[in-house]
Amino acid sequence: MAHPSQLGFQDAASPLMEELLHFHDHALMIIFMISAFVLYIISAMVIAKLSDKLILDSQEVEIIWTVLPAIILILIALPSLRLLYLMDEINHPHLTVKAMGHQWYWSYEYTDYEDLAFDSYMIPTQDLTPGQFRLLEVDHRMVVPVDSPVRTLVSAEDVLHSWALPSLGVKMDAVPGRLNQTTFIVSRPGVYFGQCSEICGANHSFMPIVVEAVPLEHFENWATYMIQDA
Repeated sequence: MAHPSQLGFQDAASPLMEELLHFHDHALMIIFMISAFVLYIISAMVIAKLSDKLILDSQEVEIIWTVLPAIILILIALPSLRLLYLMDEINHPHLTVKAMGHQWYWSYEYTDYEDLAFDSYMIPTQDLTPGQFRLLEVDHRMVVPVDSPVRTLVSAEDVLHSWALPSLGVKMDAVPGRLNQTTFIVSRPGVYFGQCSEICGANHSFMPIVVEAVPLEHFENWATYMIQDA
């Protein structure tokens, strides 16, 4: 999860987030090179006292500064399009979970099970136990198996919400009357925190999202327990 004074992204916990980090580093290096080159040109123009008419009026220079930016844009666009299609790809999910946004909490329904659904409320500060995070911990976590494609159907009951988990590379708008879907694969067991990323009202910052990834055997035991407890 994020920590104070963090400048970069959270550690990737899914293959999709790893690809996003790689693309971010790729684009950032191109921006650094462009910025360094422009700074050099500006410095040279300020320091140099002489000018060359072959540079001020040159067909070759104009071709270079037209073609070079086009090549740079292609180097950015092709990986971006590849990643865009990867984010939209959903093939044979092992589990489907419907996340419904309310003012101001989330409700989850495991559509592959008959009676597995629950509401997820933020735990008030006065009820937190040692080790739990303020404004991030919930009373019922969304539990998913590790290394399994999980499809999440996202919608809202009242106003616009957004189901977002930075460490998993997931962010999907929850729109009333519309059913959006996204997918993710958790690479390793753990607890991953997110928050509603849409300004949905007065308690917008008090509807966190918590996904707990466990081995498949533990997930089956949890699902059985939740169904029997219901």
